[in-house]
Amino acid sequence: MSEAPYQVFGSEMSPYSVKVRSWFRYKGAPHVWVPRNATSEADYQRYAKLPIVPAVATPAGEGIQDSTPIIEALEPKFPEPSIHPADPALAFLSVLIEEFGDEWGNKLMFHHRWYDDIDVRASAQTLARLSLPLGDEADIVARSEMIRARMTGRGHFVGSSDATAPLIRRYLEELLDILEPHLASRPYLFGARPAFGDFGLSAQLYEASVDPTCGSIIRARAPNVLAWCHRMLEPRNDGPFEDWASLAATLAPLIAYVGRYFLPWSVANAGALAEGAAEFTVDLPGGAYVQPPQKYHAKSLAVLRAKYAAAKDAPGLAGILAEAGCTPHLAA
Repeated sequence: MSEAPYQVFGSEMSPYSVKVRSWFRYKGAPHVWVPRNATSEADYQRYAKLPIVPAVATPAGEGIQDSTPIIEALEPKFPEPSIHPADPALAFLSVLIEEFGDEWGNKLMFHHRWYDDIDVRASAQTLARLSLPLGDEADIVARSEMIRARMTGRGHFVGSSDATAPLIRRYLEELLDILEPHLASRPYLFGARPAFGDFGLSAQLYEASVDPTCGSIIRARAPNVLAWCHRMLEPRNDGPFEDWASLAATLAPLIAYVGRYFLPWSVANAGALAEGAAEFTVDLPGGAYVQPPQKYHAKSLAVLRAKYAAAKDAPGLAGILAEAGCTPHLAA
């Protein structure tokens, strides 16, 4: 283990930043959290090729960005405690949930954060204060209005619109109702320690929980989910991963949710990009979902399919994915 700390540039309002910070905390890897704001911008620019967080500066002076590649690059350097179950089938399910959290979970969080006025105002003010920690009131108001104007115009990136708003609310509530009983009897998704999937999904729902609308929904509807989100801020190794036999009753519904919503949407998005379409429609439970295609999601689907191809012969995996309706979308 290196004695020099990693620098984790991030924001408290960024689920991907919180995800990476949680991983560093779990591993006990030497690091310092550097909020990206006016005072740290010059240092951030030294390591960031893209204007996104998180960005990690290694002790060797290299920069790494994008939460999943950051964790995948550093996991071999800090292999214990592992975030991957030893059972190859469970390891892939964890990878699948991590991807689902990053892409579909972000849709649920982002829509609710920037749709209703109460959430927009609260989020814009928080982001303004985070970016100007020593700013006076006039500066905060001006920065808040700038953020509000910029972010409320970005809903189309996740398919947020007046037409899809009722659908996205339904997706959120259904997900919470699935997770709530699963997390009633265990601290993490796969047992007594966090897996890769915990880091991806919990960070999105944690960010949702700090916003007015989603926060009230989660507190009222899913207290076990809320406790998990906070637990994942400082995750611990409190025991082993479970096996599928003990997880199946309440985890199988989550995998089926992934097969019902996320994977069909992801495949339709990739198809629309390949065809050069400006917009695509995918029939999901509850009604047709319409949005412009997104390039990053098509790239991440290709990576997920490659991981599936490497894991598909794991004992028991084929049956789990087939029953959940995932196989046709992963094997294409």
